[in-house]
Amino acid sequence: MIRQVLLQAAAGLFVTAAVVAGCKSKQPEPPAAAVTTPETSAPAFQVDPATAGSIHGAVTYDGAKPKPQLIDMSGDPQCVKAHGGKQYGESLLVNGKGDLANAFVYVSKGLEGKHFAVPSEPVTIDQRGCWFRPRVLGVQVGQAFDVTNSDPVTHNIHPMPHDNREWNHSQGPGDPPMHRKFSHVEIGIPVKCNIHGWMHADINVVDSPYFAVTKDDGSFDLPNLPPGTYTVTAWHEGLGTQEATVTVPASGKMEQNLQFHAK
Repeated sequence: MIRQVLLQAAAGLFVTAAVVAGCKSKQPEPPAAAVTTPETSAPAFQVDPATAGSIHGAVTYDGAKPKPQLIDMSGDPQCVKAHGGKQYGESLLVNGKGDLANAFVYVSKGLEGKHFAVPSEPVTIDQRGCWFRPRVLGVQVGQAFDVTNSDPVTHNIHPMPHDNREWNHSQGPGDPPMHRKFSHVEIGIPVKCNIHGWMHADINVVDSPYFAVTKDDGSFDLPNLPPGTYTVTAWHEGLGTQEATVTVPASGKMEQNLQFHAK
């Protein structure tokens, strides 16, 4: 009897030790550190509408225009059908007055220390008529970037960045949009279609809303700027960059034109 009591007591001590050990092994872990992102690291800068100014102007081209390059789409009858005739390249679009379309204009200096909210609406590039539309576009860091295909043929979109992640995906007729984002500022990311070699575009990733793509008449507008001194840069896929320094006073509407020269 005494031996049985001793064995039961020992067993009880073993169970108690096991429970204590188990409790010690399941102590709650400290909470993980919060991940800091541009969206949470600082409040978004708010422009005072009472003092906001703007920069507008035009980008022009000086020199003899190269002859338009005829695009051979004969490898895909559906692409030929989409245009119904000859199609020329769009790498340099200059009208009779020398106005330059498809130049990307943005504020490259003067906004340091300001964090801007990321727009909720996506930027979209479409594959339509066997072209990328638009050919030149801008998107903010972290903003949704959607890829659509409006053509009856399969395309392949292949951005080739240096500072962002490279990706390469096919998209067939009727496929749903692809959703992507860019994490770093980068100007002039070339885009190609691995199926149709003549298809090209350029994506420009910036960290503020102050950018524009010049229209057919070369014009651009950068509205709602806080007063300050800025560097305005124009980038073109075949011509490089041009810059100008502009001081925007409170409520000022400044004009700044930029010009590229033939190479």
